[in-house]
Amino acid sequence: MGIKKFNPYTPSRRHMTSSDFSEITTNKPEKSLTTSLKKNAGRNNQGKITVRHHGGGSRRKYRIIDFKRKKDGIPATVKSIEYDPNRTANIALICYADGEKAYILAPAGLEVGQTVMNGSTAEINVGNCLALEDIPVGTEVHNIELYPGKGGQLVRSAGNSAQLMAKEGKYATLRLPSGEMRMVPIICRATIGQIGNADHGLINIGKAGRKRHMGIRPTVRGSVMNPNDHPHGGGEGKTGIGRPGPVTPWGKPALGLKTRKKNKQSNKLIVRRRDGKALAK
Repeated sequence: MGIKKFNPYTPSRRHMTSSDFSEITTNKPEKSLTTSLKKNAGRNNQGKITVRHHGGGSRRKYRIIDFKRKKDGIPATVKSIEYDPNRTANIALICYADGEKAYILAPAGLEVGQTVMNGSTAEINVGNCLALEDIPVGTEVHNIELYPGKGGQLVRSAGNSAQLMAKEGKYATLRLPSGEMRMVPIICRATIGQIGNADHGLINIGKAGRKRHMGIRPTVRGSVMNPNDHPHGGGEGKTGIGRPGPVTPWGKPALGLKTRKKNKQSNKLIVRRRDGKALAK
């Protein structure tokens, strides 16, 4: 998928880019696989804002994605490649031989008319879903389960893929897109191939209004606030934050402080962190 540029007939158009959507084959989603998406603008069930800078945005329907891929041994034909406003990756509508339809994440190279399959009898082809124990070492995979049967949780965004590095005993070792080396139960499932729409990261938003369409509200720097609004605020003119390091509006250390618990249960499954350091056993 390519990147589309625009003539600079306004200042915001000068650097704005977007996808050319050349892979998309239809702009009408499958009605039976969509549901309404309730907006909460970052508020919890008490009406309090728990996530800042959320709100507004264009109306959209949620596409129900099959992350589990549990329908084994039945071939499915790719009917269309579609845009999904809820994620960076494109999605593919597949129709099984028994007539059931489902949405899956569209890997790079998947085209309309191709056949995909799930289960141990599936071949090592793009879009097929198998347990890690059935996938050869060195294969690129995505939509990886962390817990057997729960559905894919790892490597689901545009252009990403993990590499199966080793299989030993009950665990398979994966190199994730961040560089982290992690062990996953070998009976967990993964889908073959790299996720499509790899050019997504090259898109330049171009103007503030486009962010508002995405449901993202403005972020204001703490240093331009008053002292009663933010610990960085106050002072005459441009001043420093007056602290050893930056903090959140509530005074907690920010920007670089490690927040992962030292005794987290899954530490034993991480072989090497993304910064190259091995975790202490």
